[in-house]
Amino acid sequence: MSWLEDELTEQPHALARLIERQQGTARRVAELLARDDVKYVLIASRGSSSNAARYAQYLLGRAHRVPVMFATPSLYTIYEQPPRLDGAAVIGISQSGASPDVASVLAEARRQKRPTIAITNNILSPLARTADEVLVLEAGDEKAVAATKTYMNSIGAVALVFAAADGPVAESELAQMPEILERQIALSRESAPLLDEYSDAIGATIVGRGVNYGTAFEVALKIRELSGLVVEAYSPADLMHGPIAAIQPRWPVVLVAPSGPARPSVEDVVLPLRERGARLLAVSDVGAVLRRAQTRLPLVPHVPEWLSPLTAVIPGQLTALRLARLRGLDIDAPVGLRKVTLTR
Repeated sequence: MSWLEDELTEQPHALARLIERQQGTARRVAELLARDDVKYVLIASRGSSSNAARYAQYLLGRAHRVPVMFATPSLYTIYEQPPRLDGAAVIGISQSGASPDVASVLAEARRQKRPTIAITNNILSPLARTADEVLVLEAGDEKAVAATKTYMNSIGAVALVFAAADGPVAESELAQMPEILERQIALSRESAPLLDEYSDAIGATIVGRGVNYGTAFEVALKIRELSGLVVEAYSPADLMHGPIAAIQPRWPVVLVAPSGPARPSVEDVVLPLRERGARLLAVSDVGAVLRRAQTRLPLVPHVPEWLSPLTAVIPGQLTALRLARLRGLDIDAPVGLRKVTLTR
């Protein structure tokens, strides 16, 4: 198998290592975020790490009832005019920990004497050296350019911090996820459609909301990285505010719609998309949602919604892999991409 397939298969074991080894760090991070002087959380990230940060916006916002927002690294690097960070706790998420702009945000936060947290797979990285607390991803080496297990453990790290703040029920639910991931990978492989009917596609749209808003962006990124297709992600609300006008007959649209409060709003776009002749692919554990799509990508049922991004991304990863193979592309070495991207 390719590196990508190997690493996709390793995800349950990588998540289990993270949960086993990093619970203590997650509790310290949760305590840091709960400090009285923390009024908001600022996250610096790039690429797949930004999709994990979108997940963090929901989970950490719910756990600590504070705003969670994205940093603007160019203010720190290009313009050299960093904002005042009074009241902030600052998190850097970078799988390699090598991105200078992400590390610059944490370095400035530390200069301003604000608490800093690094979520990274490399404890010796510049990002890790800059942080007060380092939550190590424990994913092991990842050779494929497209992130799978490091993305999984990035959202797993966010879930671990949420569970530490939320208590024993959430911790118990998270502890079951490595075994559920094993089942999801098996289900996605057994039920995988051939996708030959999409060999003519030049792009696609991914729709997700709530805790799976980041999943939509991650699936879009994986398809874009591996296949070179033009793929964009939207919430259903944003899609209806104009971008739906670009949906033409036979345009593929992936609906990320696991059970939970966000699902009905994703379902609301099915009729308008059908009226435009879109080809629908559904990622869901709900039979009614799957039946309304031309292509069904089923999920393991009964996963708590707050943890559904861990399972929902797997059909997207496999779909990205298969679309690339349909085009005869090298899934371990996408054209023009590197494993570590250094941006300032």
